[in-house]
Amino acid sequence: MSAARTPAPAVPTTGLVVWDRFVRVFHWSLVACVLVNFFVVDDGETLHQVLGYVAAGLVGARIVWGFVGSRHARFASFFPTPARLMRHLAELRRGHAEPHAGHNPLGALMMLALMALVLALGLTGWLQGTDRFWGEEWLQDLHEGLATTLVALAGLHAAAAIVMGRIERTRLVRAMITGVKTRY
Repeated sequence: MSAARTPAPAVPTTGLVVWDRFVRVFHWSLVACVLVNFFVVDDGETLHQVLGYVAAGLVGARIVWGFVGSRHARFASFFPTPARLMRHLAELRRGHAEPHAGHNPLGALMMLALMALVLALGLTGWLQGTDRFWGEEWLQDLHEGLATTLVALAGLHAAAAIVMGRIERTRLVRAMITGVKTRY
């Protein structure tokens, strides 16, 4: 016996509040940490380390918020289960992607992957400063590979937000600034 599917609330043209202030500040603060660390700060500098720890702390706070935060911030509202992913992919193949009030399943999967990468970067960065792993080239290579993967996926995430916004006819990027998702 399968559970009845509860449809996501429709996104009205007048707007639907989806992402609270915490989620938006988290998102743009994390973007700033990643961009500055990858493109501005040289490896190993104190600022690089501080921004890395701030980024990991932001992700930790977002994980907590995913359990206690507002409706659309909670993981339960968008967790990408296999059934949700398959349904979303089928909708995309049919050319009919229903707008989701919060993250769509692929967006949720990307969000979780990006957060996991930030945590892995924090761990590998911290390990490089320990006596056991100081100067280990494989760990430095892993850290750099994770950073490159993070920036590549973040670019894909940004492009997908623009594309999905067009497909769903919603203003996704504006919603991550204002918190209100509208259709056009």
